[in-house]
Amino acid sequence: MFIHKLDRHCEASPAVKKALREHLSASCSEQELKRWFDPLEIELSEGGQEVRVTFPHSYFAQWFAGRMQDRFEAELFRFQGRACDIRYVTAAVRRGARQNGGNGDASKNGLDGPRTARKLAFPFDAQYSFESFLTNSKNYFPLETARQVARSDGAQFNPFVICGKSGSGKSHLLKAIANEIAKTHTVEDIIVTTGEGLRAMLSGPDILAAREHVCRHRFLLVDDIHWLAGDERLQQELLVIFNQFQDARRQMVFTCQDRIGAWEELLPTLRSRLEGGLVVGLKQPDMEVRVALIQERVRAKKLPLSKEQVLTLAQRFQNFRALGGILIKLLAFRELVRRDISARDFEQILSNTEERDQPQITVDVVIDTVCQHYQVSKKDVLGEDRRQNIALARQVAMYLCRHMLGLSYPALGRSFGGKDHSTVIYSVKKIHELQEDAKEMKQVLKDLKLRCRQPV
Repeated sequence: MFIHKLDRHCEASPAVKKALREHLSASCSEQELKRWFDPLEIELSEGGQEVRVTFPHSYFAQWFAGRMQDRFEAELFRFQGRACDIRYVTAAVRRGARQNGGNGDASKNGLDGPRTARKLAFPFDAQYSFESFLTNSKNYFPLETARQVARSDGAQFNPFVICGKSGSGKSHLLKAIANEIAKTHTVEDIIVTTGEGLRAMLSGPDILAAREHVCRHRFLLVDDIHWLAGDERLQQELLVIFNQFQDARRQMVFTCQDRIGAWEELLPTLRSRLEGGLVVGLKQPDMEVRVALIQERVRAKKLPLSKEQVLTLAQRFQNFRALGGILIKLLAFRELVRRDISARDFEQILSNTEERDQPQITVDVVIDTVCQHYQVSKKDVLGEDRRQNIALARQVAMYLCRHMLGLSYPALGRSFGGKDHSTVIYSVKKIHELQEDAKEMKQVLKDLKLRCRQPV
């Protein structure tokens, strides 16, 4: 019944399709459009609330779903400029529905029935989609697994954990999953937050009400969950929520920096739960991907950059976040100054921009951070001075190097001025016992770890 009703109240297919094709021509070649777009029949319901896409046959429909659907839906949303529903059907199903008197029951003829309408809304920001997540073979597995997680109702991979360094695209992939889920479920079913957001949510006076609020959702997606490390109360609360979601086969998605095994202050039970799911690692975007990202943004924003300038940006800025920041700065210059960016302007903007990547943590970084905290000299820490404040700083630095860098005791001894490995063992053991007994030391260690990881 719905199909015939839509036939009577839809805009003319040729006009809608022509306008959409013109929109797509900005990002697709003529050859691509002839291959995957021209065979489609596009109809728009009265008021533009639903778009119906008819495939020529079921084989084309299967190919389209696997290769072009993400791209098509992202571009269709930009073309519409608002939320709508999208329904896919094959031409054979449509003919079968008419032959059956309009009841739409084409399955009696051995044909696939029309798919349930999908919502095209991108409630978690339209820039985050699988189509806009640029990657190559290095990150192919995380991307394809994320697609499967988003489209599966059975929580087959639960939890799904995405690991990677800052700027590798973890947040993009998590929000792309959320946007994909929102095409087939209501937004009220989905909770998307960060580790800090979850902390704030579960730190109120009524912890039971907060827990019930989280558990009412069907999907839980938490970005930067590593911020919960060191907070045992919050980890225990997350463990309760985790168990409820897993028992009910409701999907969980988490992102974190580095490997789960690198978290030193993670409860063993929570670590076991996380590692029991599907854990994937995102590699930093390589040169090929960075160039592709810049070219896409430049084309979309009509920013006139030469090939040499695109290459310069890709070489200098190593992650997605840094690239996004410099492109915003270039766009802002063009909009505010209202002139094209000259070669001199380009060089000046880059010279005043410093990329702030996550630093590489070394023994020297740890020792310098500890020395600054305890206001002692590096020379004294590496020497034989046994004064209490210097000895404590030395022991703390050894403990942090052992737990953050995983160095052996002999290697640590050599790094600290040729100390015997038994001295290192004693120091690490002493600080371990201190932080077990004293909350102040535990907090100091937590703060120092964060400072070691911060860009200088």
